[in-house]
Amino acid sequence: MASSQSRPKPSAPAPRRRPKREPMSRVDTAWLRMERPTNPMMITGVLMFAEPMSLARLKAVIRQRFLAYSRFRQKPVEGATGAQWVEDETFDLDWHVQLAALPGRTGKAAEKRALERFVSQLASTPLDPDRPMWQFHLVERYQGGSALVARIHHCYADGIALVQVLLSLTDTSREPSDASRLDKAWLKHEAAPVARRVGAMERYMKLGGKALEQGMAMMQDPSLATLLAREGGEIARELAHALALRDDPPSLLRGRLGVSKRVAWAEPLPLEEVKAVGRACGCTVNDVLMAAAAGALRSYMRERGEALDGLSLRATVPVNLRPLEHAKKLGNHFGLVFLDLPVGEANPLRRLERVADCMRQLKQSRQAMVAYGLLAALGIAPEPVQALALELFSRKASLVATNVPGPQQPLYLAGCELSEIMFWVPQTGSIGIGLSILSYRGRVHFGLIADARLIPDPDAVVRRFGEEFDKLVYLALMADWSQPLDAHAAEAVLLEAADA
Repeated sequence: MASSQSRPKPSAPAPRRRPKREPMSRVDTAWLRMERPTNPMMITGVLMFAEPMSLARLKAVIRQRFLAYSRFRQKPVEGATGAQWVEDETFDLDWHVQLAALPGRTGKAAEKRALERFVSQLASTPLDPDRPMWQFHLVERYQGGSALVARIHHCYADGIALVQVLLSLTDTSREPSDASRLDKAWLKHEAAPVARRVGAMERYMKLGGKALEQGMAMMQDPSLATLLAREGGEIARELAHALALRDDPPSLLRGRLGVSKRVAWAEPLPLEEVKAVGRACGCTVNDVLMAAAAGALRSYMRERGEALDGLSLRATVPVNLRPLEHAKKLGNHFGLVFLDLPVGEANPLRRLERVADCMRQLKQSRQAMVAYGLLAALGIAPEPVQALALELFSRKASLVATNVPGPQQPLYLAGCELSEIMFWVPQTGSIGIGLSILSYRGRVHFGLIADARLIPDPDAVVRRFGEEFDKLVYLALMADWSQPLDAHAAEAVLLEAADA
């Protein structure tokens, strides 16, 4: 007798889960679209440790702390409706965190040069767009310890945020602790100026959209920018000023870019000495460091036969627009200002005075917030418009310069003491030079990244940074500390020292 029970139907396969998607912000989209073969849009950092690091322990820290930011499991994807963050369903931590070794090492100096070549190679290699766009390379047996090279695409976050993310991987003792307890007192001095800037950001984003409608015409016809400055308010005047800037003059720092980058970093300077020079000269630590950088470029350019009399070059300088309490959040929240670097000025003190004066004017301006608004507008502009705007703006500067204050207490990553840290932000458009300054544990670190066609020997620039700073130290020691240094007296002091 046949059973009255019917045979059970096979269960339908579970529907495949669609990967999680999130819209990308307009500013982050702008940075994603700035990627060029000549300028990969990634932030590159190198951390050096006094002892060997375990790859397994490093991966555990990355898994626990870095991947706590869900964004780093996502990849950027361009679509018909704009760019989106899409979860990587085949995420592979072993691909993102790799082991490396340096060839042919014989001595500390040789190992440093080998690491610089390795970082140069990575800085020249774009990240894989089919995966989350970040990667760590652990270098074994570097100067008796180890080194970690980090590469993260700029669309994930700006340099300030990513430095905080990297530091969130560290502890203040050799044994791991709650990462949230890392003291961020070294950021507090930025709180007041940042708070003033952040309140108006939405207004500047709206301004950016309106400016873009007229901006391309103003870039082509500076007389329209002059008209806007006359008829508009303060914000409009800032925009008009930026658009009306002349292209930076021709020099060996500008030219046709290739696809190879070169990096180098200098021996660190004592932070207390930098502060002392600033006090003696009546200016800030940032002023002193940027003036020393300008002097290093001047010395290098003179050696290569460049005519420098009266020459001033511009650097685009990122300005933080992120509220202090959001210091570790991802995304791009910064504007840009144009800083004049007087490489044609032979007198070190007068060079410092000119840098300090330009810095004071920029601090009182709205230039950074106007630039942020324009970046937001470019994120939703047609790509041909964005490409033209990027090219026109990048012609107004010869380099990118960043200065990030870091923690002064010793830090540890995966149980290893961090001895030195350096990073470089990407250059945009036709800019091929980047200067980076970062302070850590009472020392100031200076680094350079350059297109190999423009500066094939960046070490020849960075070693001059300390020499130029030493000139300012000498002048400060020779000065009458009861009154600010005088540029004319400084010139006489240096001439006397040269004749001695």
